[in-house]
Amino acid sequence: MTSPGRSRIAALDVLRGFALCEILFANVQLMATGGSAVVVQPMGDWDPWLGMPIFSLLFGIGFALLLDSAASRVPRPRLALLRRLGALLAIGLVHMLLWPGEILTVYAVVGILVLLPSTWLPRWAVAGLAAAFIPAALILSGGGPLLIAGLFLLGSALVRYGVIERIERSTRGPLLLGLAFAAGLAFALWVRAGMRAVGATTYLSSVSSLADLLLVGVYVCGMLVLLRTPLRPALRFVFVPLGRMALTNYLTATILVLAAGHILGLPIGQSLTAAYWTAGAILAAQWLVSALWLRRYRQGPIEWLWRWATWAHRSSLRIRTS
Repeated sequence: MTSPGRSRIAALDVLRGFALCEILFANVQLMATGGSAVVVQPMGDWDPWLGMPIFSLLFGIGFALLLDSAASRVPRPRLALLRRLGALLAIGLVHMLLWPGEILTVYAVVGILVLLPSTWLPRWAVAGLAAAFIPAALILSGGGPLLIAGLFLLGSALVRYGVIERIERSTRGPLLLGLAFAAGLAFALWVRAGMRAVGATTYLSSVSSLADLLLVGVYVCGMLVLLRTPLRPALRFVFVPLGRMALTNYLTATILVLAAGHILGLPIGQSLTAAYWTAGAILAAQWLVSALWLRRYRQGPIEWLWRWATWAHRSSLRIRTS
């Protein structure tokens, strides 16, 4: 979600495109077989509810940015946000017909129940709820809607404390935070290895989920640091087109995966090699289409429809040229 009328923050689009790639590679086999969404798990344990931590954080950020914009555009800004979440729920329910494990319906429901009511709270309360929800989710369930709610609130708090406004100008902050996440990850992996060695399984799932979340933090901070280096143009070139049309690409990826499996007969569900080649080909095609589309249009087709539902009026999709 990006606030209409506000200049786009390139770092958020890069992170969104990066997350889109990670999600497809992690979930391509489940999409082909009708399973639930998961996150890439280099450590070996796949948690069905840690599928989109970066997207969850970005969703909370986008929601808060949109609220700021809506407050200056319409007399009832929260009604616009409610329409946006309702439209997302409708999109998710349709998408669920193709992939029962899709996540948009959960995002919409959690947004309505948690994120929208939080807009009446002071920012310190939003940050406090995020600080409570995230560890509670890791301890109680290893993830789940409670974790999504916590990440939503964390993203909203980052906007309300002005962190996102400075995200393109800071190197030291993401670097130090990334090093802290890396140290925490190393400690969590050491603890998990020790628990497995002695057969202690009581909190093993919580420790594994914590390690996964710390790994995501390393990814995010690492990407933000790289965006402050000469690699920035390359990262923007690769990830921004995918990120700006993330919703369209997320939905069409399901159609393409199912077509590859059922029409072309590719053994996606049985062969990891076939699954990864399929995911790579889909992302390459989506990048090309997205890059060409965005030369003429302001946003992706599904993003445009979503914006129409949000503001209850149709805006021009084509980029105006003088």
